[in-house]
Order: sequence, then C-alpha cells, then structure tokens
Amino acid sequence: MSFIDRIDPELVGALDLMPAERFVAVGEDPPRARQLTEEYQSRLRDALPHTEVTIEETAFAGPDGDIPVVIYQPPTPAPRGGLLWMHGGGYIVGTARADYHGVGFAEHVDCTVVSVDYRLAPESTYKESIADCFAALKWMVDNASALGIDRERIAIGGGSAGGGLTAGLAHYNRDQGGPALKLQLMLYPMIDDRHDTPSGHEITHPTVWHRQVSLAAWKMYLGDEFGRDPVSPYAAAARAKDFSNLPPAFVTVGALDLFRDENIDYAQRLMAAGVPTDLQVYPGMIHGAEMSVPEAVVSRRMRKEYRDAVKRAIG
Repeated sequence: MSFIDRIDPELVGALDLMPAERFVAVGEDPPRARQLTEEYQSRLRDALPHTEVTIEETAFAGPDGDIPVVIYQPPTPAPRGGLLWMHGGGYIVGTARADYHGVGFAEHVDCTVVSVDYRLAPESTYKESIADCFAALKWMVDNASALGIDRERIAIGGGSAGGGLTAGLAHYNRDQGGPALKLQLMLYPMIDDRHDTPSGHEITHPTVWHRQVSLAAWKMYLGDEFGRDPVSPYAAAARAKDFSNLPPAFVTVGALDLFRDENIDYAQRLMAAGVPTDLQVYPGMIHGAEMSVPEAVVSRRMRKEYRDAVKRAIG
C-alpha cells in the first residue's frame, strides 16, 4: 500500500496545502522558507474564529539581548496555570506568533500561554535556542504575578521542533536546578538527529516533513556537532542517558510521521525511568495535519487529547 493510500482520507488534501518548494528551501534557502512558512501561518491565523483571548507581543532582556515573546491571556480571573510554548519549524523557520496553539490552549485550559521567539538556525545553533527557552521559562516564573500565573502550575510544550525543544528543555531545566514543572507536552517532537528507524526512512513524500529536509535542518541546528558522537541531549533529547527526575510527559504522534518511531522509543524510555508518561499514536495521521485539516475526525481527537492533558496538569 502506498504512503498516500495509508493516510486518513480526510487528511489527504493536506498534501496540497504546503508547496514542496518550502521544504527544499528549509535546507537551501532559509529566508525563503521563512517567507513561505509565514504565508502558511497567516492563513491559519485568518481561519481562526473570533476569540476573547488577548494577544500581546513584547520582549524581555535575555542573556544575549532582548527575547521576543507573545502572551495569550484568557478573559478569566487570575491566577491561572502557565504554559511556555515553543513553536515548530524544524529549528529553522517559524515565529512565536503561534495563534493556533496559543489561543487554543488559553481558551481550552484557561491558562496563560507565553510563546517564545527563540533564535533559529543556521544563524544560531541549539545552544542559543535552548538558552532562550530557559531564559523565557525563568522570566515567566519570575514575573508570574504580573502575568496572572500560579507558580505551582507551570508546564512547557511545543510541536515538532518545539516539541524537541520541550524535551531538551526538560533535561536542561532539571540540570540547571530550574523551576518545578507539572508537564512536558511533546507534539510529534523532533528529537533524534539520526532518523535511523523504519519511519525515519519511509517518510519521503515531498510535501510533508520528510527525511531529507529534516537531516538538512539538523545539520544547521547542530552546527559543528552534526555527525559527531555524542550529540548534546539538550539538542537531540533522544541522545539522553539520564531520564531521572523529569516532569510528567505527554507524547503524541501520527502513525505516518517521520518522527513516529523515535517518539515511541523516547516515551518508552521515559516510562522505564519511572516518569509518568502518556503516549498516543494516531492511525492515518501525517505530521502537523491536525492544524492544516482541523475539522477531520482524527484531528479533533488529537487536538482534544493534548489540550485535555494540559488542562489536567495545570488547569
């Protein structure tokens, strides 16, 4: 059976929503890839229904300069839980203006969402990206009262590359003695620079996130460390050896996602270390399709489950 025949019929149209040019550009022309990605994200934002959630773009002083963030606040009394969100984009593209998730979590969970504009490759490497995310987490906790956040109800989360940063940040935050976290939410996280699994070889369709573009992104994100051993677990969390004292985890991925096998393996390793972990794999689901085809049955199931996971943790 072909790759397309295995996709949930409601999701097949997603293959035509993103031009192959965008994926080629990620590896060959990041500025062009960012332009194409912003056009796609803008369409997603325009399709969202009216919301009472307020959206504020601001910045705070980080260790190497100002770090932009977008703050999503529901119209309900404080204090609330707080979610630090890290956007996707292969570590190469994307911005903190992630309204699909920012508004969605703020509404469903009744929490404050802080989305961080971490530095991207190839201009920076994972060292700057993880530093920016950790700085945003500390800023969020330090300014909890002003943000209407309960310091005892903090979660971190992200999708794709943002899910990879979530996994890396959980390790980094533990090692740095950072704040206690109620949940690490990883949506189809990008966590293994090798992709040496069955799914890491079989997903090659040009208009989904596939092996060739992913390896090109990893090469830029890791810089001089690409192809070397060991690679830092703060960059590629699948490289981690120590899974002790990590926060509870929720991992979700599609059965037709490049990251499927590495995500399943990572969740199993969390479980083996005694970390409370919820793993969900969705048949017929391709990478990120719950955003591009939001009304599909499988999309609604996936979205509700991961939003409910945050609600249980910090709602």
